[in-house]
Amino acid sequence: MQTLNRWERAIERWEASLLAKVARSEPVELLDALKRECDSHAVVCGPTRVVVPNVYDVELADAVYEELTRRGCRVGQVLTDRLMRHAEDKGYEWAGPLAVRVSRSDRVPNGRYRVVGRPMRHIRADAFTDAAA
Repeated sequence: MQTLNRWERAIERWEASLLAKVARSEPVELLDALKRECDSHAVVCGPTRVVVPNVYDVELADAVYEELTRRGCRVGQVLTDRLMRHAEDKGYEWAGPLAVRVSRSDRVPNGRYRVVGRPMRHIRADAFTDAAA
């Protein structure tokens, strides 16, 4: 079964790189990478509760960053909106307020982008009421 999974991932990578070369579809690839990161770190907490990370760091190679911003695309906002819709469709619950941070990097592994998701600690509202009393 692992061999089949490896072949499937290899075919998916090949297909994605082919589409990127033909269509230069970085925004679509970035969104797919964000969705995969979200789905792969989902934690089932109950029959109706699935919690996912709420902070995603998207590192773009300089050339990709320049291309996306030259098109007038507000990359961070678009990715945040689409990821929010994806979570709603799946019934996910965020670990806190959602944030997608887009930055430049000259050390991305595939030469285009890297996506990392993690839960960010947040302060609970009841912590303030305890301190005020």
